[in-house]
Amino acid sequence: MSLKVTVVVGNPKPRSRTRTVAETLVGKLLRPGSYDLQVIDLAEHTGDVFAWPSDELTALTTRVAESDLVVFASPTYKATYTGLLKAFLDRYPTNGLAGVTANPVHTGGDLTHALGPTVSLAPLLVELGAVVPGRGLYFVTSEMDRIDDLVGAAAAEYASNLTRLARVASAVEVVERVDAVAGVAARGGAS
Repeated sequence: MSLKVTVVVGNPKPRSRTRTVAETLVGKLLRPGSYDLQVIDLAEHTGDVFAWPSDELTALTTRVAESDLVVFASPTYKATYTGLLKAFLDRYPTNGLAGVTANPVHTGGDLTHALGPTVSLAPLLVELGAVVPGRGLYFVTSEMDRIDDLVGAAAAEYASNLTRLARVASAVEVVERVDAVAGVAARGGAS
């Protein structure tokens, strides 16, 4: 069974370097033939991002929420992700991405905002219920000639984290989510 993988690109320019970095990350992280990839280039959906309701955006957000792995990629705008990506993510309720493994990616002109994907995008993804398996990837676009090496190193770090997480997951006792949440509430909240 292949993994359902989605790349969501929040660059207002279609077919951007940000998209290239995100697609390269998927290719370096996962074995060929082990996944089905769909790329959602939000630049191609700008007319619907702010339309409520939108059947097109509902289909896209459903695809993302049903994915096993999603790479959320954005150029760095004012030290964070784009409004385009934020508007897309605002369509999800709390825990709307529960069960999704998410990798935050930013591109930028220099290392000034290198913590951006880790300190701005990753917390939003976690708030939406996604699991983020490590630091966000920040890629300096002047290094496109080294994309394979730099993104490959990030993919190796994610692979190591995911492998260790899989080891823990194999020992987890399965408890129905409703019971687990009710149990926390009955004890007066988490400590």
